[in-house]
Amino acid sequence: MDKLDIQAVPENLPQVLAFVGEHLKAASCSSRIKSQIDVAVEEIFVNISSYAYDPDIGIAQIRVETKEDPLSVVLSFIDGGMPYDPLAKPDPNIKTPLKERKKGGLGIFMVKKTMDGIEYEYKDGRNILTITKNIV
Repeated sequence: MDKLDIQAVPENLPQVLAFVGEHLKAASCSSRIKSQIDVAVEEIFVNISSYAYDPDIGIAQIRVETKEDPLSVVLSFIDGGMPYDPLAKPDPNIKTPLKERKKGGLGIFMVKKTMDGIEYEYKDGRNILTITKNIV
């Protein structure tokens, strides 16, 4: 497992994507799966940087681990911001016309649909959102 501690500000997204990308490259991840993971990483990190510490700025920790059987990447996003379980919200009804939908929730919905696993826990004063993607 490798980890990155970084200020949770949107400007640091390229550094977070590069950190994750190094691990995906080392695991010989396909470009299609890498794109799905990149979208998930962007959604989660931008949410942390936009809402977790508002109006302050805090630290986000990103952990990356490669597992075998099946070959997968496990990414954990940890912050000490306000407790928030993004999985507690109901999924948006994507059949509802765009103009009639409530704002928010679509990004986490996409993460749920494209990843093979997603879990949330609040432990020791920290939000921990973990996503898993099989890369075979």
